[in-house]
Amino acid sequence: MASVLATFIVPIAVAAVAVVLLMGLINMVRGGSPNRSQKLMRLRVLLQFVAIVVIMATVWAMGHR
Repeated sequence: MASVLATFIVPIAVAAVAVVLLMGLINMVRGGSPNRSQKLMRLRVLLQFVAIVVIMATVWAMGHR
């Protein structure tokens, strides 16, 4: 289970955060809607929380082999 988390789930979670961050930066540079920027920021914070939970679960699973 730990290897599946470390190999697949953690990179997907981190990539999702990076994609939303880049979308927010692109929206800001283009002078896009402030509402869209706010939604992207909220989504990024949520995805960061999920990524941290997944990373901590991976660390825990690796310690319980």
